[in-house]
Amino acid sequence: MHKPRAGRAGASGTRGTRTGAGVAAFLGAAALLATAVPAAHAAPRAQAPAADVVPGTDTATPALVDGLHESADAEAVPADAARSHLAAKESRYRIADPGRDLTPVQTLKQGADETVRLQQKHHGVEVLGGQYVVRMEKKDGKRVVTGTSGKYFTGLTAGTRATVAEDVAVRRAVTSVAARLGGATLGKKDVQPSEGAKTKAAAALSGKAGGLVVVPKGAGILTYRVTVRGTDTATGRPVLQDVYVDAHAGFPVLQYSLIKTITAPKPAGEAAKPAAVRQAPAATTNPGTSGTGVKYSGEQVPLDIYFDDAAKQYSLVDYARMATTSKNTLHTWDARAVDVNDASGRWPDGLKDFTNAAPDYSGDATAAGAVDAHWAAGQVYDYYKRVHGRDSLDGRGMTINSLVGVTYAGGPFVNAFWDGQKMVYGAGDEQYKTLSADLDVVGHEMTHGVVENTANLVYAGQSGALNEALADYFGNAIDVTASGAKMDAPDAGLIGEDLCRTTKPRECAFRDLNDGRTTSKDYLGVTFGTDNGGVHLNSTIFSGALWDIRQDLDPKDPFLADRLVYKALSTYMTPLDGYTEARNALVAAAKDLGLPAKQQNVVKRSFNAHGIVPGWENAIGVDSDRLFGKLNIAGTGTAAGGGWWATSKSNDDGSEAYSVYAGRLDGKGAPKLISPNDGRYHVYPATDGKTVVWAAFGTSSLDILSRPIAGGPIKTLYTSYTNVQNLHVENGTVVFETFDPFGGRHVGFLKPGDREPTWVDGGRYELGTALPSLKNGKIAYAKLYPGETDYRIGTETYDIATGRTQLAQQLGEPQAIGQTGITGKNVFWLVDENVADQGQMAVRRSTLEGTGTADISAESGPGALIPFDLTAADDAVTVNTLLPDTQYRNETLPKLWQLSADGTRKERLSCNRGEQLYPSAAGGRQVVWLDGTTGWTDLVTRERPAGTC
Repeated sequence: MHKPRAGRAGASGTRGTRTGAGVAAFLGAAALLATAVPAAHAAPRAQAPAADVVPGTDTATPALVDGLHESADAEAVPADAARSHLAAKESRYRIADPGRDLTPVQTLKQGADETVRLQQKHHGVEVLGGQYVVRMEKKDGKRVVTGTSGKYFTGLTAGTRATVAEDVAVRRAVTSVAARLGGATLGKKDVQPSEGAKTKAAAALSGKAGGLVVVPKGAGILTYRVTVRGTDTATGRPVLQDVYVDAHAGFPVLQYSLIKTITAPKPAGEAAKPAAVRQAPAATTNPGTSGTGVKYSGEQVPLDIYFDDAAKQYSLVDYARMATTSKNTLHTWDARAVDVNDASGRWPDGLKDFTNAAPDYSGDATAAGAVDAHWAAGQVYDYYKRVHGRDSLDGRGMTINSLVGVTYAGGPFVNAFWDGQKMVYGAGDEQYKTLSADLDVVGHEMTHGVVENTANLVYAGQSGALNEALADYFGNAIDVTASGAKMDAPDAGLIGEDLCRTTKPRECAFRDLNDGRTTSKDYLGVTFGTDNGGVHLNSTIFSGALWDIRQDLDPKDPFLADRLVYKALSTYMTPLDGYTEARNALVAAAKDLGLPAKQQNVVKRSFNAHGIVPGWENAIGVDSDRLFGKLNIAGTGTAAGGGWWATSKSNDDGSEAYSVYAGRLDGKGAPKLISPNDGRYHVYPATDGKTVVWAAFGTSSLDILSRPIAGGPIKTLYTSYTNVQNLHVENGTVVFETFDPFGGRHVGFLKPGDREPTWVDGGRYELGTALPSLKNGKIAYAKLYPGETDYRIGTETYDIATGRTQLAQQLGEPQAIGQTGITGKNVFWLVDENVADQGQMAVRRSTLEGTGTADISAESGPGALIPFDLTAADDAVTVNTLLPDTQYRNETLPKLWQLSADGTRKERLSCNRGEQLYPSAAGGRQVVWLDGTTGWTDLVTRERPAGTC
């Protein structure tokens, strides 16, 4: 799939935890897994060394215990033997009752080796990512434990009784996803002129609670896991996200997309989890036969196909490979009439087989990518069966379904993904062939299935980057082996290079495993709202180390490295592992396989070369001043005014509900806790240097609260039953925006003493107002209103003292308007008049009277930006923006650019390498923002731009 072009970003949330781990995943319980490795591939076991115990982080249970040779119950089933071992060694593992707190998930048998995976429960409630592994060996009627690893959280004390109603949690989850997808602009897409349209908008996103889950932060956070699915009305792309909503406060503490794609989609939202698995029809008198096919490259290859006696035709269904095991099939389907929305999260209607009167496939089947997909699926199956003894992706002979040729809104879909049960390949475009036409892409997607059915590495943050790295490594290994390429060939490490239609392989390949990236130079700290926390952005740091291992471990036997990586994945890694844990898994697996010291050093040296060493996060530098560090917050924003800043903060491990703090912009003095410690989530703060206002999420409602910075009582200004955000305060007047699941958005304000808001649009249903700013008693906002023949978009100011409104003069016909900013001199806003471009928007300015409208940054031409947030002071306007690019890299992450009020100067505010979000003008040219460069969410500032980076 295609290197993603930058698109308009939604209101992405800030990191909910340290980017090093990423506590986010859907941990489905896998079925019992029993496979056997052929004797020829079983490596000799070295003599067991002394036990090596690696302590866990924030838990009394070890992260890794290696080198054991302790007797276990040979008569019991493996899971019971494993739990009995943990119970007998309670002083080592600190797991008081493994029989109660650990539920069997999976048993993997490879020769004499047994690997048992156990899911942690806290008083019967699943713990997100809590999984512990026990490795054993059974032969000659005896069983010994050889090691353990994983994450068991010993500090959990959270209650398991929800106080928020399930329907409230679902509503909050849907609203949160809607705000992320559409909150950055107000446009004609937001028109809701009728109750029917309102109902349709509500149906665009729907949520379903999947039960209670404990998120293992500190003492634990009891949450509802809500799956939100539907369509992003702005882009037409499918949406499938897991949202974890605090079951005591109703605040969405974590959300992320589930889909596993070959490259990062922009914007996020393509996700899938099918409702059912399709099986091929039962074989008749001729269960399988041999045929041939012509690949996209023109090469003729053998195919295992099916002949239907009744219909007298052949189809791309392979019964042969699993004929002696599960009797399931490898089945390739024609999805050229299917939109990606219909293939994501469901089995699409109207799929057909690729049929042929003769057993030789070419022409239409070749052009569709069907021959490549069918042949490649067989190659990947054979690799895992031959090298690792694994029968299909789940190890138990599951059906392998490949859907080829899907489109997107009638046009090209240049991507491929695994959705939990099937592979889906886009049809390609003028630059890329059909996505199934490269073996490493097929190997990549099918390996996601292998990962999901082994370590189930969560698809967010570092664990998600590991998931992508392993998919790249095995996909590339399969491709290099099949092509006969040498590991030291310049292009051997490329992924997707065979898909290029018009350019050289290196120019259009998705990634290069041999790119030499390291943590200190190249790690990009981003939020879960961007590439699921950098799962593609940061993957080659780890896959590059694996590539080096494959090249250097044993040039005569590259499969030795493959077996090592597979051993680490299948028997050591657990869902929340980061880079350091995965390094430890590879090193331990090397010992377990009996590799000599020289080869073990190759493994360590490869990770060292890519900066994957303990404490690597501390080596990343910044050019900004930190005001408040390690915030551990998600989507809560920042504020500055009157020489003070305000933001939300959780404790270091993110386990506490968010509290609002305020501090001085000059960094003097300690930050002040402003909000009460009452278990609610206190978010979206605003300050004018005298007062702080914010929103507090409770069990059923949202309160707007205020408190003087100098101290004093907390006042409840307003209670809302819909989402409240985008708060501002000035001299006691509070401005805010409501955002409900139906698409309705309205700006209101509360003057001192008001009990109910005044709505700038009168609360009229046919109007929409959003994205407010406040200065000198005037509010600026985006407005959606009916014109003579169509709805129109404009920027309006509202004078609080008089109630007078003034629409700014237009330069063209806006289709969408982004965040506004108002100063003592001007109104600024973001505007999109050409929705067909890559997401560029102009930065526009008018006088307070709405005259003199001009662009200080054009929507098109050199230097055009893709902004999604704006903040303004008299001396400068700062925009949060992406840049048009054909790569997803540091330069195309959200960055801050500062413009002079007349547009004659444009500079980068900071050269920090990570994601920069939620800017707030502090006066002059100073700005505060949330920065993710260090792997934490930090509140930082600069008093002037950095200039050219």
